[in-house]
Amino acid sequence: MNRPVVVKTIERIGREAVEQLEHFGVSTIHEAQGRCGLLANYMRPIYSGPPVAGYAITVSLPAADNLMLHVAVEVCQPGDMLVVAPTSYCSDGYFGELLATSLRARGVKALVIESGVRDIHLLTEMKFPVWSRAVCSQGTAKATLGSVNVPIVCADALVTPGDIVVADDDGVVVVKRELVDEVIKMSARRSERESYVRQRLAQGESGLDIYGWRDRLGDLEYRD
Repeated sequence: MNRPVVVKTIERIGREAVEQLEHFGVSTIHEAQGRCGLLANYMRPIYSGPPVAGYAITVSLPAADNLMLHVAVEVCQPGDMLVVAPTSYCSDGYFGELLATSLRARGVKALVIESGVRDIHLLTEMKFPVWSRAVCSQGTAKATLGSVNVPIVCADALVTPGDIVVADDDGVVVVKRELVDEVIKMSARRSERESYVRQRLAQGESGLDIYGWRDRLGDLEYRD
């Protein structure tokens, strides 16, 4: 059994790169980086909004105990995103308006948690972005230690402290810190290609011709 630990200092890349990834959004990034890094599709935003991207501050904590969220607040910096995974399945409401107020005071951009949250109306009013597995009023204890800024698996995706997490209405994707520059280039190429295709589609051209897929139809029979 690993001893609980809090790593206070992590490596953060330049903010300009984070802003570029935020601009592209989840679907473009996921496709551009080879369809990897996507969190499970049960991770949903509590309200609709624009893409958010930030540095991953990871939290591993026990089921039904949110003590380590309060610990994690103290190591957060502006531009961070808190990424939380319980060590066993739990849908209890780990997070609400008071913790959001604390994170916002530290400049944290959003929360991604593979469990439950509550105070949805208040979180929406204050425009604090949250992606969660569940919404649940059941509260949690504050008694058991966990770890902050260690590698975790959140919703089937490996997240390492300092990775870039991008989230929007489509879901959540992780970009490994060491691959950020490459992913930005690939996302830009994909975005440019989509703009070109969009223009041709808007002019009435068929996607079959634009993408060169017509020869894949083979013996498909058309009937009036």
